[in-house]
Amino acid sequence: MNPYIIKLQIIAGKKKRHIIGLMSGTSLDGLDIAHCTIEGSGKKAKVNLEHFITVPYNTFFKKQVKEIFAKPQIPFEQLCLLHAHIAQVHAAMVKKALKQWKIKPKTIDLIASHGQTVFHAPKNQHKKKNFGNATLQIGDGDQLAVKTGIITLSDFRQKHIAAGGEGAPLAAYGDYLLFSENGKNIVLLNIGGIANFTCLYANGKIISSDTGPGNILMDSWVNEKIKIQSFDKNAALALKGKILPALLKQLMQHPYFKLPFSKTTGPEIFNTDFIKTAIQKAKVPEENLH
Repeated sequence: MNPYIIKLQIIAGKKKRHIIGLMSGTSLDGLDIAHCTIEGSGKKAKVNLEHFITVPYNTFFKKQVKEIFAKPQIPFEQLCLLHAHIAQVHAAMVKKALKQWKIKPKTIDLIASHGQTVFHAPKNQHKKKNFGNATLQIGDGDQLAVKTGIITLSDFRQKHIAAGGEGAPLAAYGDYLLFSENGKNIVLLNIGGIANFTCLYANGKIISSDTGPGNILMDSWVNEKIKIQSFDKNAALALKGKILPALLKQLMQHPYFKLPFSKTTGPEIFNTDFIKTAIQKAKVPEENLH
């Protein structure tokens, strides 16, 4: 039998498994690397965070990804090159983190890699009746496995879509394991580039959905208007501002906000063009925005 199949069988039978989780979101700020131990499986699984680090992306990396990020038409050569390159960069980051934590790669059972989302196309967005939900993450799992020497699992969003979902959000299972309590209704809100929530009901029911743009509108606006900043650090600009009711009303007119939960979205819709269109329709002078 293939030795890797045997290894997976051994890993599945372990009382405690050491997993490296990798996440890179739409903010493109860096790679989150988490070292977790997991005991048991299913609803009885217990998860413990042993180590965590966010490794920032350099300017070159961000520039290369942004050339194809959330764009309906791109050079396919760039997509192919980045599919391998992102995984190679992530592998180097993982090895450096393990060295920093004084952990030998052979003691890690699996890497769980999300990859980098470059386009998200749920049905509510593309509206093409002959096509279903779709999403694309790059950062080849095979490259990660070979470069780190650790078995790698990837393409989680593709599996979610294959099972009938929209490919997001994927946090519900982790939220359930970490935060659910008997007899309590709990809501968890994550504000990343896109914001999403998980509602854990006391009766065991779970609802998870995107809500809409999170940091991405502020980040993209600041990045365009203030070249030396990629985000509003410490909310310095936001704290000086005030709500413009006409603009807020126009922003909320987007049909996405009227869709029922569960739903997903992305920077393909919510970007600086979305803001500029709303500014024009609301007839708000752009100089009033800071």
